[in-house]
Amino acid sequence: MPRVCKAVIKSMASTRISEQLPPHIDLTQAPVAFGNRALPRLSLELQDPQLCIRQRALAALCDLVHDPKRAYEAIHKAFLTWDVVAPLSDLLDEPVDACRKNMHRALKMVAEFPAGAVCMVTLGLVPRLVLKLPVEQEEIRALILATLSYCVRVDALPALASNGVPMLRNQLSHPSPDIRRAAASAMLGISVPSEGKHKVCEEGVFPVLVKLLSDCDPGVTASAAGTIMNTAIITKGKYQALKAGAIPPLLELVGSEDRAVCANALRALTALAEAPCAREQLLEHLPLLKTRLNHPASIICRAAATAIRVISWTP
Repeated sequence: MPRVCKAVIKSMASTRISEQLPPHIDLTQAPVAFGNRALPRLSLELQDPQLCIRQRALAALCDLVHDPKRAYEAIHKAFLTWDVVAPLSDLLDEPVDACRKNMHRALKMVAEFPAGAVCMVTLGLVPRLVLKLPVEQEEIRALILATLSYCVRVDALPALASNGVPMLRNQLSHPSPDIRRAAASAMLGISVPSEGKHKVCEEGVFPVLVKLLSDCDPGVTASAAGTIMNTAIITKGKYQALKAGAIPPLLELVGSEDRAVCANALRALTALAEAPCAREQLLEHLPLLKTRLNHPASIICRAAATAIRVISWTP
């Protein structure tokens, strides 16, 4: 055998392989490499008594769900199958802020999928999230509100039964636009069922909603107008909105270039116009509403046409 070959073989045989990972390997990402088989492992690690292991599992879960290429598969084939949501919810009282933040990031991303939101509602997670609103730090509070906004879309009753309307009302005036936006979105969802409409009226939410119609964030404005639209379906809601002075700011929003803002404003005006006093007030603004009939978005054209028809109706 040539001397060179013998030297190479001898060198390979004497090489010692270190048990230490290379410095560029991120331990928090390692479990993700195993795909769906990582979920049972991560589910166990979320319950581990060691903080560093819980942190690693949370970071890996966030990475798994955040990746658009793997998110759908992770939620539908793994998260719900391996019951990762329940161990996640056990970290609601985790004393370490970073852990709670990653846990709520993961819950929010899971809730963005209808199956994930249904799972959270079924597990009874909504009441626990509502109770955390007044005590959590701002960044985490915004994540909780976003999660709740997805959950109330599939079933608003658990949030209503947990004093959700006054809890959300208290967040609508928060200085943080993220918190206001998420709270307004959740209020929109919770006002869909009949129980929610009546609760919005009982809790005096309309003055806050009318103020939000002038918010600089279109997401906040659209949700505020949508909540007025939902609640004005009932008579009590109509007259509370009118008493709070909803018509002038809603008319201002008719000219908005944001489709959701404009459409919700038109629909809210339509619901209010079913009251004779509102219809009389809106008659002089028909020229403004007619400018929306030629809008490039069909949803705006239809909403404008319906508003004009209701306002123009005579007994």
